[in-house]
Amino acid sequence: MTTTNTQSTDLAGQKGLKTGALGLMSSVVVGMASTAPAYSLAAALGFIVIGGETLVGFKAPGIMLLAFIPMFFISIAYKELNRVEPDCGTTFTWAARAFGTRTGWMGGWALMAADIIVMANLAQIAGSYSFTLVGELFNNPDIGAISGDVFWSTVAGLIWIALMTWICYRGIEISARIQYVLLAIEVVVLIAFAAVALFRVYSGNGVDGSAIPQLDWFNPFNLPFETAIAPAVLTALFIYWGWDTALAINEETAEPEKTPGRAGVISTLLLLVTYMLVSTGAVAFAGVGTDGIGLGNPDNASDVFSSIGGALFGDSVLGHIMMMLLAASILTSAAASTQTTILPTARAALSMAAFKALPSHFTRMHPKFLTPTWATIGMGLISAIFYLLFTLVSPNLLLALIGSIGLLIAFYYGLTGFASTWFFRKTLFRNARNFFMRGLFPLLGGLMLLAVFVYGLQTFLKPDWLVDGDGNNVTLFGAGAVGVVGIAAIVVGAILMIWWNLVSSDYFKGRTLEKRAHTAD
Repeated sequence: MTTTNTQSTDLAGQKGLKTGALGLMSSVVVGMASTAPAYSLAAALGFIVIGGETLVGFKAPGIMLLAFIPMFFISIAYKELNRVEPDCGTTFTWAARAFGTRTGWMGGWALMAADIIVMANLAQIAGSYSFTLVGELFNNPDIGAISGDVFWSTVAGLIWIALMTWICYRGIEISARIQYVLLAIEVVVLIAFAAVALFRVYSGNGVDGSAIPQLDWFNPFNLPFETAIAPAVLTALFIYWGWDTALAINEETAEPEKTPGRAGVISTLLLLVTYMLVSTGAVAFAGVGTDGIGLGNPDNASDVFSSIGGALFGDSVLGHIMMMLLAASILTSAAASTQTTILPTARAALSMAAFKALPSHFTRMHPKFLTPTWATIGMGLISAIFYLLFTLVSPNLLLALIGSIGLLIAFYYGLTGFASTWFFRKTLFRNARNFFMRGLFPLLGGLMLLAVFVYGLQTFLKPDWLVDGDGNNVTLFGAGAVGVVGIAAIVVGAILMIWWNLVSSDYFKGRTLEKRAHTAD
């Protein structure tokens, strides 16, 4: 294939999106809010502590630190690729440039599939916590108890999907302004949670199982890789995932070649600090026992804050206020992430359609709001349908989503790392910066994610890896549901790719998005 010195996507900035709408601060806020720190910790911390066949236990903060390394390397890959190819399709566009159209299509699909799948879990958390918050607000346990009702939490979750889809439809600027408020609430509450937990532990007012933090907690390397580190890291990837939304809105950002990449790197660093602080406080206070409020208890794994909060804050007036704020932070976190999950999904679909990798309907733009209309509404509808299907089959399947999303994250983030190294291969040895920033670091990030994908998948496919509250294995077709959902998502993407190739082959023949290597300085 011929090479070219062209430094930007042919359609970059020409898809009808509102250019220059966001600055660095707004992009960082969107990047952090997309990860939904409070929701992600509530949904994933327990599973990280549990690990795989081997308990991770007190070394959960070490897993957080370990998972950050490939995330940081991949954020560098995003930054470098965005400098020369600022396209809202991100992984789709970059992988197609580096490896060809089919690889690019699967990268774009993995991104969208992860977003669609996570919407079911986000909606379930948002719906459930809506009743928890109202119950705390009015000090009415009966209202709070509705959070456990599958029907009403599903109805509330669907309302949240509809509301956030509408906000995304109305424009990128109103979306960013709302994120400022939602992110501020959850970060303040998370810091307060960690501070209270650590104060109680160090003051000797913890609970049975509380432990003073040790330096050894941050070293997970004496755990077995296949049965503990790999599945735990895959789950931990979930809590970091989302900062790439800052790159997905690159065509709507001031200085699109610089600002989005910087925002992605800054977001990952800020998330590391937040997660290390909160995970250390939670593990220290609750302990890692397999019963009670211990984080090794499978019954608590899907929502650790609910189990810890009552013991941490007590039954006083102040305790009720703190529980209300905690519920508000998780609700706003899930709501914020619902919104910022729709943003990159719609823009990935827009980019794929612009290059004729999807039907042209996805390129339709609102004349006033300058948002992808069909893509935004379509992603909201697909997410709602997927949520309903999973709930109707079995609410327990929602537990399987976190790990399966980790598989998809490892797939498309890892692919982006490999794409960077290969796309820039002709310029890697021109200077040390290129070698490390465009070659070595992205390659290492990709290899790390490939390793945890392979070993984590083996664990996730075991029938007894995940159990529900009644002690039953959560399986599909006799194998672990977590692994099956992850693999099924990739297989469905391959089938859809083959179908679209038969319907419209221009993209797959390289007529709209050619494979090439970067040759400019």
